[in-house]
Amino acid sequence: MKKINIIFFLFLFLISACSQEEKKIAVIKETKQDLEMISAYKEAYRALDENDPYFAATKFLEAELLFPQSEWAPRSALMASYSYYMQNYYAEALVNLERYLKTYPTDKNISYAHYLIAMCYYETIEDEKRDSAPLIKAKNKFNYLVKNYPNTDFALDAKFKLGLIEDVLASKEMYLGRHYIKKEKWIAAINRFQIVIKEYDQTVFVEEALHRLVEINYKLGLLEESQKYANILGYNYLSSRWYKKTYKVFNKNYSSQVQRSIKKDKKGVLDKFKKLFD
Repeated sequence: MKKINIIFFLFLFLISACSQEEKKIAVIKETKQDLEMISAYKEAYRALDENDPYFAATKFLEAELLFPQSEWAPRSALMASYSYYMQNYYAEALVNLERYLKTYPTDKNISYAHYLIAMCYYETIEDEKRDSAPLIKAKNKFNYLVKNYPNTDFALDAKFKLGLIEDVLASKEMYLGRHYIKKEKWIAAINRFQIVIKEYDQTVFVEEALHRLVEINYKLGLLEESQKYANILGYNYLSSRWYKKTYKVFNKNYSSQVQRSIKKDKKGVLDKFKKLFD
């Protein structure tokens, strides 16, 4: 998945902080260690500008080690994580971010760390056929952001991402449900489609899930259960193509009846047209 603009937001924020702190550097007493730290930080900053994030990460970590007790240390650690992320080294970014959270639990930029962790998991999401572990981890972390940092730009984007994750999770359940239908494992299929309508009821897959429940229950002779799902589908999605398919489950001649009706109407119109010239 493509990286999003808000990640660049994080970069701008941290770089802005870097610029402000470069001014502070000028008044720091220039000990040998100070100069080494300044040199490492500037080199890391320059590497990011030159699109060499891996080298930048190395230098940011070096700056953190040189000044572990300063306010530069947590920012250097966070910038190193961001650099890893930009290089698609998500595993390295996650390790460094978890270390950051443990080492600097009261840092003012901690919400960015949580967001970057969520994005590392989010970027590894592929499709409904693959492992859902990254999906769940991303979902949990985005939920954490929304709950604990509701007034941040990151929480706003987290809400959007949660909607996309719900779609992918629902599509995974649909994929498994369809698979079980092919294998004629009806109960397993029912369980999957019920998960969709209960846990992912805001996704685009609800209509199909309801239709599948109508089909399977009808096939099993559970007519009341089948009718129940048909009613829900008709009430909420009357114009849906899935409702039209559901209607055919209970009315086998629906298509032929409609076609006969169309032909009859068409013939009637033609007859009226011909009479104009009689």
